[in-house]
Amino acid sequence: MGLLTGSYVALVSLSAWRWFGVDSTAKGGRSLPTPAVVGIAPLTQLARFSVPLYGDGRPHLFPKPDAEEVWLCEVVVVGGSLGGTAAAAHAMQSGATTCLIELTPWLGGQISSQGVSAIDESRLMRTSQNFSQSWLQFKSRIQEQQVKLPSWAGGTTERVADLNSCWVGSLCFMPKVGAIAAQQLLEASMRFAPGSRWATSTAFKGAEFDRTGSQITAIHAVQRIPRDRGYVPQGQLWRELPQWYSWSDDTTYDKTPLRLEAPPGKRLIVIDATDTGELVGWANIPHRQGSESVATTGEVHAAEQDNPECTQAFTFPFAIAIHQDQGVSYRYLSQVQPEYNLEEHWRMFSLGTFPMFSGRSFFNYRRMVSRVKGSSDESTPVQGDITLVNWNPGNDWNWMDPPLILTRDRLAQSKQYRNWMGGISMSALRHGANHALLFSRWLLETQAQPQFPLAHLKGADSPMGTQSGLSIMPYIREGRRILGRPAYGQEAFMVREADMRRDLPSGRNFNATAIGVAHYDVDIHGCRYRNWLPSWEASSAPTLEYNVRPTQIPLEALIPQEVDNLLIGGKAIAVTHIVNAMTRIHYNEWSVGAAAGATAGWLITQTGDPLAPAEIIPQQQMPQLQQHLRQQGLQINW
Repeated sequence: MGLLTGSYVALVSLSAWRWFGVDSTAKGGRSLPTPAVVGIAPLTQLARFSVPLYGDGRPHLFPKPDAEEVWLCEVVVVGGSLGGTAAAAHAMQSGATTCLIELTPWLGGQISSQGVSAIDESRLMRTSQNFSQSWLQFKSRIQEQQVKLPSWAGGTTERVADLNSCWVGSLCFMPKVGAIAAQQLLEASMRFAPGSRWATSTAFKGAEFDRTGSQITAIHAVQRIPRDRGYVPQGQLWRELPQWYSWSDDTTYDKTPLRLEAPPGKRLIVIDATDTGELVGWANIPHRQGSESVATTGEVHAAEQDNPECTQAFTFPFAIAIHQDQGVSYRYLSQVQPEYNLEEHWRMFSLGTFPMFSGRSFFNYRRMVSRVKGSSDESTPVQGDITLVNWNPGNDWNWMDPPLILTRDRLAQSKQYRNWMGGISMSALRHGANHALLFSRWLLETQAQPQFPLAHLKGADSPMGTQSGLSIMPYIREGRRILGRPAYGQEAFMVREADMRRDLPSGRNFNATAIGVAHYDVDIHGCRYRNWLPSWEASSAPTLEYNVRPTQIPLEALIPQEVDNLLIGGKAIAVTHIVNAMTRIHYNEWSVGAAAGATAGWLITQTGDPLAPAEIIPQQQMPQLQQHLRQQGLQINW
């Protein structure tokens, strides 16, 4: 099939040309992109980009090595994020043979490889315990994990439940514990679907479609196996990622090309559970990125203009301990050489009004090892205590010079539609990693006291399990977000601000098609340009949870346009930039992923004519699906 050369091209802004991996200050003032939607649109509205679309409307992989292994799966989950773990578990528990691939060495996303192993939950949900049984059981699994402390922290083996003392939420723990719990969950779920399998250290490379472009027929991936059994990730993702996505063997890894497809005579359902919407972005599926304008969404607190570059800040978490390491970690941190001058980074660091150690303090905020039990609001940490650092005026990286999530034109420029490399900016990763290490240095330099010596924890035995001590992946709050099909009065459905706020009229009732419930603050970690050009962030949108109603997530938010056998199982659901600031939190992501997996499994195991996800509601099968979700221990009503 030949390339599309007619009157349809990628939908991007006429003013969306920005500089790929180049400092914005070198280019002076630039106009900002206007439409934040990507998909297919008439040429008369848009600029032409050299996106290699074929007759099926999708990119094609090039090169595409022959698969050394073919996995037969009824449900394929792309991304072992927190939502992806829930999706795979519930697909298997529903009886579907399920395969999952995860880029990093650890399953679990937020709670493991991204280093946010401090559970954020709605206070209202916590006080009422209005959670899915599925989630409560998973948290219980985490709490019962055994942790071997380093010798300088006592050297004992303790349960997570006995070490946990933080005030961000009810549960903080070592990231590797999250990975172990996620692995155990999949192992326990596999008894419902023998033949299921999963692989970490495996990168998504692309998909194959039928001739119409509406059915995914196969997923391609590359698995890497370290040649050194004792290999430890560098914790410098901007260096590592090109190796992770490459098809070729190298001095560090042997590579195995994989093809995931349906068993003969069976159907295939795919779930995109990546935090950036990798499959959505690569396959040219209609979606939005970044902040949207009032004109685009009709939201009261939306920005004045769209800016697809303005996704929420990302963060490389790390861990520090009250430990005297004789300056070893400080000397390591002092060697970091940022590309932007040190003072620019330093000016962004602050603890605000919070004390460093005692009481409701910075250290106790996400303390994941507490050797002395006591109230997290009142106690003082002791030698050997460890805290997780994920701090807004600290290791958050919100600069868009360049943006982390590559927009459509940047993907075309970087040739990633042919050879997918993750769809994110290596330059942004480098800036964010340096910023995190510099914040750790700032903490050691300005906050340590004789009775509270501080050490930056790095190496194979560190909480993050990397040589640098940074999380394997950054915590990615927002990626690409699909546009849904016509529903609830919208031609392109998205959950909007009014649907979740108590103080705004016109909120819609999603009860008839609800698959989960979400609740939290509208917590936007904003964006900016280095030279302070307008960012068009939705700066007036944040609000505390008392002003947010428990929001039902409808099935329509999980079903993309154009592709009939794809569901979303994570942050890429059909919500606006503002709503994403609420739905991105741990429990909310779990709810979406679990519902996507249970829905896929239910569809696979139904007798009679096979239903596509988009046919469930027109065929009046929503009550049956909701009953199945409840049987899976999922909460769909408040």
